[in-house]
Amino acid sequence: MTKTIVATANAPQAIGTYSQAVNVNGTIYMSGQIGLDPASMQMVEGIEAQIHQVFKNLAAVAEAAGGSLADVVKLNVFLTDLGHFAKVNEIMAQYFSQPYPARAAVGVASLPRAGLVEADAVMVLG
Repeated sequence: MTKTIVATANAPQAIGTYSQAVNVNGTIYMSGQIGLDPASMQMVEGIEAQIHQVFKNLAAVAEAAGGSLADVVKLNVFLTDLGHFAKVNEIMAQYFSQPYPARAAVGVASLPRAGLVEADAVMVLG
């Protein structure tokens, strides 16, 4: 097994004991991204801004790994309020096109830094 760590300054730096992503033989496992602005390391305000920032952060990690969001095959979305699910769908359509990746959406009690949304992804290159 070949395991390579993926890191970029264009996404928030890890705030714990994890890597932004790990490449295992062309499959990229991206850690969860919340609505942190990578330049300031501060949360953006509001659910819409956080959803956009989550997808921008994932896109930056995907690019650092040699791919794009078009290469994502599985996406997991975590929401502190499932009432925002329709907004996730609306904004997600701005970052992904058909065929869409497989996806799960899960309601959670809380997220790091009082985030409203988090997403992680699996991407396959080649």
